[in-house]
Amino acid sequence: MVRIKPFRGIRPPKEFASEVASRPYDVLNSVEAKAEATERSLLHIIKPEIDFDPIADEHAPEVYAKAVDNFRRWREKGWLRQDPEEYYYIYAQTMDGRTQYGLAMCCHFEDYLSGAIKKHELTRPDKEEDRMIHVRNQQANIEPVFFAYPDDPEIDAIVVDVVRNQAPEYDFTAADGFGHKLWVIRDRKTNERITELFAKIPALYVADGHHRTAAAARVGAECKAKNPQHTGDEEYSYFLAVTFPASQLRIIDYNRVVRDLNGLTAEQFLDRLREKFEVEDKGTEEYRPAALHNFSMYFEGRWWSLTAKAGTYDDGDPIGVLDVTVLSNHVLGPVLDITDLRTSKRIDFVGGIRGLGELKRRVDSGEMRVAFALYPVSMQQLIDIADTGNIMPPKTTWFEPKLRSGIVIHSFAEE
Repeated sequence: MVRIKPFRGIRPPKEFASEVASRPYDVLNSVEAKAEATERSLLHIIKPEIDFDPIADEHAPEVYAKAVDNFRRWREKGWLRQDPEEYYYIYAQTMDGRTQYGLAMCCHFEDYLSGAIKKHELTRPDKEEDRMIHVRNQQANIEPVFFAYPDDPEIDAIVVDVVRNQAPEYDFTAADGFGHKLWVIRDRKTNERITELFAKIPALYVADGHHRTAAAARVGAECKAKNPQHTGDEEYSYFLAVTFPASQLRIIDYNRVVRDLNGLTAEQFLDRLREKFEVEDKGTEEYRPAALHNFSMYFEGRWWSLTAKAGTYDDGDPIGVLDVTVLSNHVLGPVLDITDLRTSKRIDFVGGIRGLGELKRRVDSGEMRVAFALYPVSMQQLIDIADTGNIMPPKTTWFEPKLRSGIVIHSFAEE
């Protein structure tokens, strides 16, 4: 069972919402963020290195200090304001005509440490530490993490009722074409009922934001260790998440491009593939994977269909069923000698949001030699992996749309 609570959100006034709200810190490099940041953009708080000329090292002490100073100034200027009472918030995102409705809430750090908030990826200590410093210094969760929960009809009904009968606080379309809306749930009984309903939810699942979740949990544990009177109800025990019904979420493909053929000729490479796959030349028109265990390959100026042969995958195993596992076990490892996806410089990863055309472009440019497009992982596969305590291979899931940062912020600073 999970513990959640409403919170006094810090958020922009309606007239500034679309400008303050930004893309997350980890989808932009510093140069892109500097070019994209307008005067009020949250990028000045989550990527404060852009306020230095030249752009500073994002891990420098003065950069972390700048983040704190900018957060303070945004509040002083009225670009961010704190709500007077604790609320839950409904955050809706629309992409390609499809809308998903999440609840912005505070989750308890001990649920992450106990496994009631379940993960499916490993985290890197350096990235955890970076996010920890920001959370610790700000005494706030500036950016939400992205969670999923098992569908619950009563929670769905509450969300539908608010959306139908209450005008949204925010309603804007970002430059990328994705729509964003926010509703504030001000009715106290409704908020109390949401808390009660989530107390019956068996688990939450980290969809996106593993490093931010781990960092927030570590800061919560730090604060607990410093407080002899700790009860678990303190504001520092909670961190910010937007949590969606699992059925509403869509994972898109996360694809691979490889720099060379490990010394093989083109024909030798194709012959090796035919040992484990049915290989079909699809010509020059884009080919997208049709089903699980079918892959698209762009190679030698053409698109190819690779269908894994029986016996090359294990549909009874949560990891063995994944196409990232099939590709690693039968192509990347034995044929191309790429065994560590985290450290190899011969492979790169392309989110499906960029389209198959990006795979073609990177191969045609000569930068890469071959590209593979994978059939997307399903939410059920993700849940199965998390429930069994397994960890997905690197770069397996890509969630889109991303949560906009700055829609709402959680502070645990003592007042």
